[in-house]
Amino acid sequence: MPNERADRARRITVRRQGPLLVEGPVEVELEDGTTVRSDRFRVALCTCGRSRRYPWCDTSHRRKARDTG
Repeated sequence: MPNERADRARRITVRRQGPLLVEGPVEVELEDGTTVRSDRFRVALCTCGRSRRYPWCDTSHRRKARDTG
């Protein structure tokens, strides 16, 4: 939360073709202002917009056909 002192830095792992992996627990504020929460020790946040469980990643990005050209 803003202005709260964190005991340690939150680690976010960025992958070129995949979700953002965030050490939890986390709260995510969506565009419409609603907040969703996960108490898991690590969460995967969707970056491709294909997830049916957005903002959580459901690995939908893996189903995209790759260009072979």
